[in-house]
Amino acid sequence: MPEIDKRRIKNRRKQPTPAWDFFTFLGRRHWFRRKPDQEQGGYVDRYSKPLFFLLILILGLNIIDSFLTMMILDLGGKEFNPFVRSVMDLHGDRFWIWKFMMVSASLVFLCLHRGFRLFRGIIIAISSIYLIIVLYQIYLISHLITPAR
Repeated sequence: MPEIDKRRIKNRRKQPTPAWDFFTFLGRRHWFRRKPDQEQGGYVDRYSKPLFFLLILILGLNIIDSFLTMMILDLGGKEFNPFVRSVMDLHGDRFWIWKFMMVSASLVFLCLHRGFRLFRGIIIAISSIYLIIVLYQIYLISHLITPAR
């Protein structure tokens, strides 16, 4: 092999990109250019607008879910999720603050790991499930408010 083809600089791609470093907020990497890197997954410096939309959608649906849950409870409904029910017993009407913080922390984790194929699917699934839950709660409220004929 001729001397010209040999690299003199250490290959920086031997180690994966860390989740938090200097380039987390100042970097330029939006996505992986090479096919093997896309399949393997990893961390990027900047995040896409569709991802931001999905994360804000999940956060908004979480808040709506909390308030619709309180409305259903006021109308005589019950909370079926035992974990949320125990938090409601501890914190009362302020359970939504706890729920908001837990979902927010989870979304930060999912956002940081969105370069991995599994996490992209999880983000889409969570937004779909939250949308179905909110629509179901609206259906329940409309049937609890209107008297049966």
